[in-house]
Amino acid sequence: MTTLSPQSATQSVSFSDDIRLAIAKAISSVKTDNPLVQNITNFVAMNTAANVLLAIGASPAMVHATPEAPEFVKLAHALTVNIGTLSQPWVDSMMATTKVAHEADIPWVFDPVAVGATAFRRDVGQKLLANKPTIIRGNASEIMALAGEAGQSKGADAGDNVESAKKSARVLTQYAQVVVVTGEVDFVTDGEQEWQVHHGEAMMTQVTALGCGLTSVLGAFIGAKADDVSLGEAVVAGLCLYAQAGERAKAELQPEQGTGSFYVNFLDALTVLTAEQVAKQAKVEVLV
Repeated sequence: MTTLSPQSATQSVSFSDDIRLAIAKAISSVKTDNPLVQNITNFVAMNTAANVLLAIGASPAMVHATPEAPEFVKLAHALTVNIGTLSQPWVDSMMATTKVAHEADIPWVFDPVAVGATAFRRDVGQKLLANKPTIIRGNASEIMALAGEAGQSKGADAGDNVESAKKSARVLTQYAQVVVVTGEVDFVTDGEQEWQVHHGEAMMTQVTALGCGLTSVLGAFIGAKADDVSLGEAVVAGLCLYAQAGERAKAELQPEQGTGSFYVNFLDALTVLTAEQVAKQAKVEVLV
């Protein structure tokens, strides 16, 4: 549903070496802890979300029915909520499950897909904020709309750039511990420290649900227990792994191959990339 960033020019950016150890630790923790991630996600994204979680070493669960989802979340290491294909029964489940997650101190990620498109979505977005997501992840237009700012969304696609959404992201840290804006250069803030992640591949925007899959991956990274790694650093690690997989998938694509082969290459790259490789190649700018 939502999309990831194409690779941007980084010639003039000074990347941080200090965060590389945290990135390696966070990725290793996902692979060793095998966190169980419950996903209340959209119909389009379910298969991809499950596949990317398995590829990175996590365990996916697609439990969304209201009679069981709030009970099941107590078993999970993390929860992700994606409003891509909303209906009232799903909203009821999202509200009940996120309430339990918040009360039980189970981290959860909110992906406000196309939240500014309709009054129904805006209302659901505001109600979900009340249950205090641990992470909010969206494109620039979604983050702006969720914060109450006018944006230029095109359905689930962004019509705004990341720079224009930074203020809104900071505003949303009153609800979430970390806010992520994905775009040409991904922006991460916890209200005090901020990072920019200079990774991505334009072809990722041409495969349905890869953006939604990223939300599930971030759930795994906050559900795993990495010592001496902050929540923001764990999120940055997830962004680096996911986008580097996209870069590798494109690099291995043959001239006669297209998005179908890219998708297969992407899953392969997620599976084989090591913590050390991702950390070494990380293009992360620490802002404050």
